[in-house]
This record gives sequence, structure tokens and C-alpha cells, in this order.
Amino acid sequence: MKKQELIHLHGLLAEVHTQIEEWDDGDVPLTAYNELGVRPTSIHKSKTDHKAAVFKLVKGITGSLDEAEQETVAPTAD
Repeated sequence: MKKQELIHLHGLLAEVHTQIEEWDDGDVPLTAYNELGVRPTSIHKSKTDHKAAVFKLVKGITGSLDEAEQETVAPTAD
């Protein structure tokens, strides 16, 4: 994946994070992500830095979704 594509993915995941916080009125645990200091707008950072940020962001988002109660969905479509 090219650096530009990784930065774009980073930005999309940041938007997902924002949306989840609005829906749940909660706090998504992103301590590890925040400690990196790499944001989607940090285009001067290396590709490796953005890759690490993406992984930490995904881990925080999925961790918060796993903790949330999930409504069971019927296995068949309507």
C-alpha cells in the first residue's frame, strides 16, 4: 500500500472513530493511538508511523465495539 493510500485509510478510520463516539456517547479507548502523535493530517510522518497509527486506531475501535452490547440479528433476511 502506498503512503498516500495509507493516509487516506487513516483519515477514514478517524471518521469512523468520531462517528462511533457520537453514536455511543462514550469514549473509545485510544490511549496507545494518542501516544503516537500521528494524525491523518500529519503528512510529514513516515509511512511506518501511519501504519502503526492505523493498527492502533483499529484496535481501539474494534475493542470498543466488542465491549458494547450487540443486538442479535436474525440469520435470514426479511
